[in-house]
Amino acid sequence: MVLVVDIGNTNIVIGVYKGNELVGNWRIVTRNEKTSDEYGISIFSLLSYNDINHKNINSAIVSSVVPNVMYSFENALKKFFDIEPIVVGPGVKTGITIITDNPREVGADRIVALVAARELYSKGDTIIAIDFGTATTYDVVNEKGEFRYGITSPGIQISADAMWQRTAQLPKIEIKKPDSILAKNTVTSMQAGLVYGYIGQVEYIIKKIKEELHNENIKVVATGGLGRLISDGTSEIDIFDPHLIFKGLKIIHDKNYKE
Repeated sequence: MVLVVDIGNTNIVIGVYKGNELVGNWRIVTRNEKTSDEYGISIFSLLSYNDINHKNINSAIVSSVVPNVMYSFENALKKFFDIEPIVVGPGVKTGITIITDNPREVGADRIVALVAARELYSKGDTIIAIDFGTATTYDVVNEKGEFRYGITSPGIQISADAMWQRTAQLPKIEIKKPDSILAKNTVTSMQAGLVYGYIGQVEYIIKKIKEELHNENIKVVATGGLGRLISDGTSEIDIFDPHLIFKGLKIIHDKNYKE
């Protein structure tokens, strides 16, 4: 079995593959101050609760955008599972060539999403991968597997938090799409502005990418957090895959794992 882990700014998502089947997946809060023992016990407990024998985990792959967590997390895998994980970064085979001004600035999660989008959905054509995480990222990989362009915007949760934290009379709200943009109270007016406004932003960015690349037929694949809410509200997103990151990690694992 393979443990696949994506460490994000808000959450750490963990999955387990048996062959090519994802047999379990969980989400825990990212905390810089956690020790390797705490991370190890958390993973161990999740596996046990789901009747997955930790002794069957024989390899692992990790992508991370939180460097401060990595020392503890890697040590947890070594201590509790006797595993030296593959860490997505320079030197790891992905099939993606990063051609940006500073390739080392590109988050590992973005590469992982592009790998899965390209290998599962692009059929060798240019593709846009969108990840609705703490930030929302729009990344473009061309038919040659070259990652040249990326756009980053605040995530919808960041936008919601900023609104209620920086205004005296607006409440904290659930992020959901109201039936109509024509709101009649404060809560639904905030929800309408957030969700319909975010859908509009997403549609504009996708259309602008296609316009500047002179290609209206680029397939768009999305994943992450509140991505389903946005994806269901627009025809500009062709595919929503909630497990795109897990699939990308498994693909990269298989390219690099040596027994």
